[in-house]
Amino acid sequence: MARIAAESVERVREAVDFVEVVSPHTDLRRAGPQRYEGRCPFHEERTPSFGIDPVKKLYHCFGCGVGGDVFGFLREIEGLDFPTAVQQLADRYGIALEHESEDPGAARRRHERDRLYALLERTAAFYVRVLWESREAQGARAYLAERGLAETTLRQFRVGYAPSAHDTVLLASRRAGFTEAELRATGLAQRSQQGGGLYDRFRGRVMFPLADTRGRVLGFGARSLRENQRPKYLNSSDGAVYHKGRQLFGVDVARPQATRAGRVVVAEGYTDVLALHQAGLSHAVGLMGTAMTEEQVVELARLATIVLLCLDADAAGQEAMLRAARLAGARRLDLRVVPLPPGSDPADIVARDGAPAMEALLERAVPFARFEVQRALDRGELGSAEGRDRVLGEVRAVLGGLGPSALQQELVRLVAGRLELSEALVASLAAGGGRGPEGGGRELVRALDGREASERTFLAFCLALPDHGERALERIDLERLLSSALARRGAHYLRKHIHDPGAALPAEDPELASLIAELTLRAHAHPVKPDMLELQALQLELASLDRDIAAAGREGAGEVDGLARERQDVRQRISARMGG
Repeated sequence: MARIAAESVERVREAVDFVEVVSPHTDLRRAGPQRYEGRCPFHEERTPSFGIDPVKKLYHCFGCGVGGDVFGFLREIEGLDFPTAVQQLADRYGIALEHESEDPGAARRRHERDRLYALLERTAAFYVRVLWESREAQGARAYLAERGLAETTLRQFRVGYAPSAHDTVLLASRRAGFTEAELRATGLAQRSQQGGGLYDRFRGRVMFPLADTRGRVLGFGARSLRENQRPKYLNSSDGAVYHKGRQLFGVDVARPQATRAGRVVVAEGYTDVLALHQAGLSHAVGLMGTAMTEEQVVELARLATIVLLCLDADAAGQEAMLRAARLAGARRLDLRVVPLPPGSDPADIVARDGAPAMEALLERAVPFARFEVQRALDRGELGSAEGRDRVLGEVRAVLGGLGPSALQQELVRLVAGRLELSEALVASLAAGGGRGPEGGGRELVRALDGREASERTFLAFCLALPDHGERALERIDLERLLSSALARRGAHYLRKHIHDPGAALPAEDPELASLIAELTLRAHAHPVKPDMLELQALQLELASLDRDIAAAGREGAGEVDGLARERQDVRQRISARMGG
């Protein structure tokens, strides 16, 4: 689609009441003329570490590190893309959007994609009519009723039925003006392997539309109803708009509740998701199989910070959970495992025991680290010293990755008891077994080292005193004085936008957006005077000289004496400014 004009984006930004936008998601209290504080809506916390600047329309959490501008907040909290976030706020505040002119090639491609979306949408509606109005679909209606699925739920998800004739969709689409190329691009029709004519890909199957977060149908999942109909599940083939590895079934329906609740339930199949929503658990999505992809993890991270894995307890389900943990490590996701009874799936539990039983299981979800430890203990050969050593090797990294915590201590006791070892021994192994962020638990923002913290303080002071800061940023050598690549990117950005830091945050660089939001909120936390800014710049100069002296010493260069004299001069200037 055509790009929204930058002037329109700025009009929306100016019109937004940021406190009004954020307040439904957390209770805010004023903490200064340009700061509100509250508990972070993106992770669980007791002490508020989340703040917004209502003037510059920026937010940052000092606990989990998320941050950005008003559009970034809406994208993070509701799982929207940038154009949709802008459009939603424009509609809310009555701003008419203008779009930049497109080159003919881009306009043609957008028109082609819009036609594919229209064809898919039209076909989805057709399948729904067939399910509820045709005699042929009687068996499909009976199957869905046997699964305990109500018509209201099925209509909400636009579940339909593809008639068994080989050319129903083909002929109807042609009559509506769609081409053979468009039918093949959407995966609705295919050519026979013997080189014959085109025919419908989906025939005699229950149809589940696969939509994006905006509700646009991208493809279909189809379930057979006869024993001899293979495969049992048939998906749209990857094409111009559908990519299986990116898809989560029901994400368009689940998104509002998942973002509000801060948690999302992940099930395997279509009927599992339908049953969970029907039971009132409307923050559930489906994997459509057990192999979770990195793209799906990215999508889950946009929905919520807590992911409840409600997958079968069989080998395939457990492998899916392990893969999910490996992929989720860098996404600040809190992975938890729902303890399903052996041989049961969510749809079975809801049908047999009711919604309260399913809700109780979700509440009993355990941290992924506990699942890993329990899995290793259950699979291990505990009757021999060698077997217990192998189990220790498996759980060591899990325990070490947790760091000192109540959960770590509890799991140490569990392992020690099952392996008949002392807690001191297990704890000592855990202390040396950390594995970093790929452990699958939620990683709070890392502690900054003193050097990077000092560089961020300097940038925050520049924002607190924009006129002085502008001159300071122009005067210093950013590449030499700032050791952090992110701090350098932030400084280059502030050279152009220091008087309005929220005006041009790049949507494609969330790390930079988060940094600028953090610096803006820090700038107004305490009064800053010009001499404080100058002192901080001198501290950066001193740190840079220390690095230069260390490098010269390693290389045996002869300029160490000169660098040492420069360092002494800077130290004297720092001492003078500090009154010493």
